[in-house]
Amino acid sequence: MKLVKVIQRNPLLLALAAAAAAVMLFISEGSYFRSVSTLNALGAMATARSSLQGLERSFLDAETGQRGYLLTDRTEYLQPYANALQEIEAAFGFLQQYYADEPEALAQLTQLRSVADTRLSELALTIRLHREGRESATRDIVLTDIGKEQMDSIRTLSAGLLAKETLRVQQSRRDIYRTLMWSRLGIAALSGIGLLGLFMYLRKSLALQVHEHEQQRALQAERDRLEIEVAQRTAKLTELTHHLQTAREDERGRLARNLHDELGALLTAAKLDAARIMPRLAGSAPEARERLVHLVDTLNSSIALGRRIIEDLRPSTLSNLGLATTLEILAREFAERSGMQVHCQVQPVRLEPNIELVIYRVVQEAITNISKYAKASQVWVNLAAVDGQIEVSVRDDGVGFDTAVDHGSAYGLVGMRFRVEAEGGTLTLRSHPGQGTTVQVRLPQSGPVPD
Repeated sequence: MKLVKVIQRNPLLLALAAAAAAVMLFISEGSYFRSVSTLNALGAMATARSSLQGLERSFLDAETGQRGYLLTDRTEYLQPYANALQEIEAAFGFLQQYYADEPEALAQLTQLRSVADTRLSELALTIRLHREGRESATRDIVLTDIGKEQMDSIRTLSAGLLAKETLRVQQSRRDIYRTLMWSRLGIAALSGIGLLGLFMYLRKSLALQVHEHEQQRALQAERDRLEIEVAQRTAKLTELTHHLQTAREDERGRLARNLHDELGALLTAAKLDAARIMPRLAGSAPEARERLVHLVDTLNSSIALGRRIIEDLRPSTLSNLGLATTLEILAREFAERSGMQVHCQVQPVRLEPNIELVIYRVVQEAITNISKYAKASQVWVNLAAVDGQIEVSVRDDGVGFDTAVDHGSAYGLVGMRFRVEAEGGTLTLRSHPGQGTTVQVRLPQSGPVPD
């Protein structure tokens, strides 16, 4: 995959590499075929030189056999003569084919063949005359200088052809050296080009790596900046949420005090006034007394409603009786309203008033969610000090839900989490479809656990 990416980024690199490979192949194959052709030619030249040199040697063998036979009259001297004739014929046959495409050399070979045939005819004539017993004629032929002149001609013509072959061999050797030199130069040039291309590629790769490193560093810096900005904004949002929650609770407390002090006083005063008027109407106006009794009942209901509203806004038991008792009252009232079985196990703990209020609101919100969505039959509320922390949990056996799915309407849970985290605690939510839900809160303990 990396090689494909490199080729896609550098299409010229692939073209240059292909061209370099083609040139290298061309030089290598060209040098090979040229060298093979030259070496084959050298082999043929060597055979031709050997044939030319063998001609002179064969003529000498033929003369030696002829003279030995003439002097000794022994037929075994004719065997070298016969062998020499065969060698001479084979040599001329090869040379005839070898010089077939060279008119000048072929003319010299033809002249050499003519002289050789004349010399061989002379040798054959002397042998025939000796066999016939014509010694004087044989001696006359042998003592003439014709044989010497013919051998000189044979040597001269053979030397000319040998000199031609020597020039050819030298030229072929120079061709081989030239081919090898060009091959070396081509390979050296391609090697230099390859090194240059490698250097350019490495330089470009280094530049790309530097560029990528700079991009990664810039991205990392931007990521760090964004993370810092997100952390700052999250801190501000948490602080704002805490401020809003505190302001909301303060407003609730102020409203509860106003309702308790002002509305409660007004309703109580009205009830007392009605109670004072009631004895005076004991026998004079039954209908008015009946209306007055109804008014007193209405005032009592209003006072009870005001107390419930005040308790919802700011539970007075939290300040008067403590967190444990307040949670027990909350659980009992929820059980009476919903008909569920509520198992409440709470232990006395020492906390700051604001943290006590956070725990109370979390439990209150959890119970509200259970009554709306859980379809549960049993609820467990626990409060205890564990390992220097206060642990609060609300668990139900309801339908549960998938915590991995984003529930856009779960603002209550988000608010609970912000409340807890603003006080330095953690909120854990565990739930599975059909297995109920558990809300667990851990907060730092403010002081020693009371006895």
